[in-house]
Amino acid sequence: MGPLCGLKIIEIAGIGPGPFCAMMLADQGAEVIRVDRAGNSTMPGDPAKDILNRGRKSIAIDLKSPEGVALLLKLVEQADGLIEGFRPGVMERLGLGPDICFQHNPKFVYGRMTGWGQDGPWASMAGHDIDYIALSGALHGFGRAGEKPVPPINLVGDFGGGGMFLAYGMVAALLTVSRGGEGQVVDAAMVDGSAVLMTMMYALQAMGVWREERGTNMLDTGAHFYEVYETRDGKYLAIGAIEPQFYQVLMEKTGLSNDPDFQNYMNPKAWPKLKARLSEVIAQKDRHLWEEIFEGSDGCVAPVLSMNEARHHPHNVARQTFAEINGIPQPMPAPRFSKTKADAPRPPSKPGADTVDILKNWGFNDTDVERLLNDQTVTQNGEG
Repeated sequence: MGPLCGLKIIEIAGIGPGPFCAMMLADQGAEVIRVDRAGNSTMPGDPAKDILNRGRKSIAIDLKSPEGVALLLKLVEQADGLIEGFRPGVMERLGLGPDICFQHNPKFVYGRMTGWGQDGPWASMAGHDIDYIALSGALHGFGRAGEKPVPPINLVGDFGGGGMFLAYGMVAALLTVSRGGEGQVVDAAMVDGSAVLMTMMYALQAMGVWREERGTNMLDTGAHFYEVYETRDGKYLAIGAIEPQFYQVLMEKTGLSNDPDFQNYMNPKAWPKLKARLSEVIAQKDRHLWEEIFEGSDGCVAPVLSMNEARHHPHNVARQTFAEINGIPQPMPAPRFSKTKADAPRPPSKPGADTVDILKNWGFNDTDVERLLNDQTVTQNGEG
């Protein structure tokens, strides 16, 4: 089930954006097999709770052995694509680079997930999300006026600018193959992806309506009508009433319609004063009371919910945005399709738990499977 049903993808196990890309593809119906390390493949924590690995089976292969490399290349011959997240050159040194894979499967799509990209002076350097979004210009924009930048956890680099762009690139390249084109490498770099996410800000800057100084613009907490405010009970309310008709509702619901200071609301010079006044008003009521006041209105106001609170909000419940699978609450696949609806994700597999099952489903006979297990080219359930 799902729009990607029928595609077969190999995921070389990694952390962060690579697994997120694989999860997205699996969520929409692709058959994704995760290649974990053979032997000691136990991961920190309980792998059964790592829902980033949901939706795919796991095979444990010793990729440092010639037999393991040969086995993976046999899988490449049957697959549509591969995802890997090592530093540039690692897969080549294993004998599993794109050129070799293309020899085995010319229609193959080879997805590469890195921070800095496959080339450039920083390509071989280590880094993490915070570094990649710093170099792209994205991190500079997160924070309040006069304060240091605040990393937006690892959403912008790892997942938005990384895994999601790799998933997009994989689907685009696979579409090219389906139309008669050749296989190719997808070079997904988090510094590139997070830069693309900043496109609108670069456009606003070019038009002269976005300042370099963080916390002074309409969308970065500079404006009083696009800000987070603390309520009386110590919780928070998010306000994003940009357009005049929505701003009018905000004024009506907060009792500020007749305050002349709030009329010329697009004047940046007035924003600090208006923000202080609106902060005083919001602090007079508990969050749930503001929720009741704005319920069903166009004031562009929403409660700032914790992860646990979000699962139980009536709107999210109605849309089944979250579900509990094997006792683990998690977001459900997105986006949604009207015809090719995806099944609920299967729980994550422990490393190597599906080795035998994968080999048999991909055409290996009992004799081949027994030999691979005996010489420890592969392991089942993470055990030799």
